[in-house]
Amino acid sequence: MAELKVKTRQTGATATVGRTGFPHVTSVTGGEIDIVTSPSQPGFNPLDLLYSSLSACLVLSARMAASSLGVLDKLTEVTAVVTGEKATEGLSRVEKFNIAFTIKGDFGDEIRNAIAHAAEDEICTVSNTIRGNPQFSTTISG
Repeated sequence: MAELKVKTRQTGATATVGRTGFPHVTSVTGGEIDIVTSPSQPGFNPLDLLYSSLSACLVLSARMAASSLGVLDKLTEVTAVVTGEKATEGLSRVEKFNIAFTIKGDFGDEIRNAIAHAAEDEICTVSNTIRGNPQFSTTISG
C-alpha cells in the first residue's frame, strides 16, 4: 500500500465533573460535549464516545485506503457501525468490538474487503491503539 501523508493536529481532552451533575468534556481544539449517565438520556456516554471514535476513525481511514488503492473516485459512501460486548468477568471493559462496514461504490467485493482491512488493520489510529497495549502515564494533584 502507498505511504500515507498525514497532517498532525493537537489532540487531547479534559473532562470535568462536580459533586453533582454530568461530565463536561472539552478538546484542546475547542470542541465541547456533555456526557450523559442515565440509560434513558439522549446523548453520549463514555462507551458511546469510544465506539464513536472507532467508527469515525474507520470511515476516514477507509476513505484514505480507497485513495491509496486508486478507487476514491468510485467510492460513494462508507459507514461503520460499531458496537461492543462488555466482559462478564474480571475488570469492567469492552471484551469484543463488533464492526459492520458498508462500503458503497462502483467496485467489487475484493476492493471492498481491501478497503475495510486496510482501514481497520493498517490506517486507523484508534483501532491500532485498542489492539495494542498502550501505556498510561498518570499524575495526581489536589
